[in-house]
Amino acid sequence: MSPPPNKPRPTRDALLRHVRPSDLQAAVRLAGQATTGVIGIAEGVHQSVRNRLGMSAGATPDRTGGLTGQIYRGIRGVTELVGHGLDGALATLLPLVDDPSRHPEPSPGREAVLAALNGVMGDRLQDTHNPLAQPMELRHQGRALPLENAPALHERLAGASPHLLVLAHGLCMNDTQWQRNGHDHGAFLAQALGCTPVYLRYNSGLHTSTNGRDFARQLEWLTAQWPVPLESITLIGHSMGGLVARAACEEARRAGHRWRGLLRHLVFLGTPHHGAPLERAGHGVDVLLAATPFTAPFTRLGQLRSAGITDLRHGHVRDADWQGRERFGSAVDHREPLPLPEGVACFAIAATLAPQRGLLAERLTGDGLVPLRSALGQHDDPRHRLVFARDSQRTVYRTGHLELLSSPVVAQQLLQWLAPPPDAGAD
Repeated sequence: MSPPPNKPRPTRDALLRHVRPSDLQAAVRLAGQATTGVIGIAEGVHQSVRNRLGMSAGATPDRTGGLTGQIYRGIRGVTELVGHGLDGALATLLPLVDDPSRHPEPSPGREAVLAALNGVMGDRLQDTHNPLAQPMELRHQGRALPLENAPALHERLAGASPHLLVLAHGLCMNDTQWQRNGHDHGAFLAQALGCTPVYLRYNSGLHTSTNGRDFARQLEWLTAQWPVPLESITLIGHSMGGLVARAACEEARRAGHRWRGLLRHLVFLGTPHHGAPLERAGHGVDVLLAATPFTAPFTRLGQLRSAGITDLRHGHVRDADWQGRERFGSAVDHREPLPLPEGVACFAIAATLAPQRGLLAERLTGDGLVPLRSALGQHDDPRHRLVFARDSQRTVYRTGHLELLSSPVVAQQLLQWLAPPPDAGAD
């Protein structure tokens, strides 16, 4: 038998589309943090056993004392020393072997992995200055808009419409994932309505209110430098993106941003206005693990989930919803009521996996991630209800959470809501 033909080796640019040299430094930091976390869990279990035997604890109740404690401290010290040493060495070497300005466009796979990683632990990535932390960007035609360079921005937005459409993605996603099954609501509406689509990319592991504040500021910069006089702005948010849009509207109202007065439409696709059961289930697991001293150390695993995820427990939008409270503590909803923004036509599309309309199906079945009532802004407490006009809400059946992005029914409903009214003076 003849040997199989040699496969062509991937080029350097092909490899760089998936993995960057700086990823090594990022991975070293994550590995060090993970190792320290595992050491902490092991010591916590160890100390739980010691407590049952009447042996004293260390500096804190979950730390061991005596010789055992010294051993754990030594292991931590070695881990930190090795981690800092590798991080410092890589920080020195990478500029000599890598030039980020020469990187090719990243692959969709890489961007999807980064988006998911940021959704799960993006707050920690940012706090530790990890290179994998996703910065917020407003993007057009697949590239970030240079908001601080007006001439370059005008060149990128040549032929821009006076009608701006901005789309905000959901948890663990990015702007490229508006394209699903060959359809993109932004591109579809741009062609049908003549608006210019701009896509938000953000670190979905940060608090919703933090992202909303930064989103509002970037929209203000974009509005001030738009190449033609802006007449209207439409925001569409999918899932968490709808909460970020509401947070941005509240920040713009508070700060007196100009773009808020240009906002005409605000559309929510499967947005968990009053939370999602998966995060509540995560909190329930934390409570169960904390119930016994032997499993309590394992609550640290559940507490790896990001601030963005815990905001989905009740649908946090403002800083006051979470500030001054333990994220993994009480399951009580502490939100102050926040109505829909005034002077804006607001619309909600909810999905359900149920095959047909029915009281029981609609109450118990959502789109797989977001309950129907939450997506429609309904709440048992009248103060928290979001009031959408009857013809400004739509429920689509046999549709999952992600299928909202490619549903022809959803696309046509968006077009119907956002199309300008017929000219009253036309014949």
